[in-house]
Amino acid sequence: MADPIKPVGPPADNEKPAPLMRRLIWFIALALAGLIAVAAVSYLLRAILFMG
Repeated sequence: MADPIKPVGPPADNEKPAPLMRRLIWFIALALAGLIAVAAVSYLLRAILFMG
């Protein structure tokens, strides 16, 4: 199994790209992670604003 932290370059010309479902799952996971991060920061800032 490949190390998940090790960067991997683009596939060579003779290699097939990753399957579409795998790429879509990664895209959706990263989009949801970004959404959750932005929501958490916004709620934290709003809580700080209304503390005083």
